[in-house]
Amino acid sequence: MKNENIERCSWATTDLYKEYHDKEWGNPVHDDDKLFEMLILEGMQAGLSWLTILKKRAAFREAFDQFDCRKIARYAEAKIEELMKNEKIIRNRLKIRSAVTNAQQFIKIQEEYGSFDSFLWSYVGGKPVKNHFESEDELPAKTPLSDKISKDLKKYGFKFVGSTIIYAYMQAVGIVNDHVKRCYLYQS
Repeated sequence: MKNENIERCSWATTDLYKEYHDKEWGNPVHDDDKLFEMLILEGMQAGLSWLTILKKRAAFREAFDQFDCRKIARYAEAKIEELMKNEKIIRNRLKIRSAVTNAQQFIKIQEEYGSFDSFLWSYVGGKPVKNHFESEDELPAKTPLSDKISKDLKKYGFKFVGSTIIYAYMQAVGIVNDHVKRCYLYQS
């Protein structure tokens, strides 16, 4: 990274984390393709470090047809078996199957709301929640809002969308901005 004298959130310790922190985390995302990618990656991350996912992100994109939800929604058993043999990604059958299920449900929400973006951002009136935490110790693992979104997604049939996963997703796609006050990306 160019400027190592800037202060970031304390978790941004590696070059990969710094790049993700500086360019993505907390930035509002309104593109359905990107929203779908991040939803699948957050589900894949369950029980693992986010750094593991970032390191495998390019391989995930290749293996999952650039996260094209329409293609993934049609994955048959043969494709699932192919993915299970791919050593470059997380080879968890439940997580891979959930990507297929979630793609199918994602499309249903797009059809119902016009876009997944419209559905998701309706929870916050289209504006990010900007938190004002002094340190990362204050960041919640989940909130009443992540509980609500998680519950609603589960009603649609989504998998790997528990409240903690959804809160991390909300941070990743900028629905909440949790950059701490000392971070150069903090916005009051």
